[in-house]
Amino acid sequence: MTPEEEEAERRRFFEAEARRLREALPYEPPVQGKSYWVKDGILPNARLVSRRCLDHQEWQLGFPHRPEYWPGKRFAGALSRAEVAGVEAWVKSAIGAKSLEYRSSPGGGTLSSNFLQLVGESESGPRPHTDSRALCTHAAVIYLQPKVPQGKGGTAFFRLQLPDGSLGGNLCPPPHEHLTTALGVKKLPLEAWKLDVEVPNVFNRILLYRSDMVHSASSYFGEKDREKRMTALFFWWAGF
Repeated sequence: MTPEEEEAERRRFFEAEARRLREALPYEPPVQGKSYWVKDGILPNARLVSRRCLDHQEWQLGFPHRPEYWPGKRFAGALSRAEVAGVEAWVKSAIGAKSLEYRSSPGGGTLSSNFLQLVGESESGPRPHTDSRALCTHAAVIYLQPKVPQGKGGTAFFRLQLPDGSLGGNLCPPPHEHLTTALGVKKLPLEAWKLDVEVPNVFNRILLYRSDMVHSASSYFGEKDREKRMTALFFWWAGF
């Protein structure tokens, strides 16, 4: 094979690979009220909850402190049972669900719902992903840091972007549970994702969204614990 033929073969391979990735995910524009929902002032006692969480003493450590896929540190039971009930009442009303469940896999795996997560600027950056389609249909974050640097620490929705500039999708399609199997690769660089919509971090705001949409924290902030991005995380299987 001549050098020209080798180059043509290489080009055909990368064009086919780009086409495969571009077609791997369907695309649906993120629309508020359809694929994501926002409510400010979700907790009547948000400042009390914030202080209570910051005063918590026992934490699980994640990346980069330990080899975990989740960053920063966290603990279970961010909100009380009554506080969760208030949040879930709004969620069911927003999406028209009759029930919300916390599902587990046959192997016993679960998602870390009602966890408080604290992540600083040096601990992580954006990590576009989807949540397990087998375990949840919707996810949510409640922003609990009262002091947020302007333009920092929101949540972003992304869509695939190929090296040639063409755009792909943003939804993990069935029968795949995760992006890794849908795309056929373990991980894509951040440059492979284009920011589509960003929801700002506002204290005591809840952002609810379809968990099969590619999303991530848009950034993190703070170095001391009392200055870091702080969120309560939830994952539900909604019954309609």
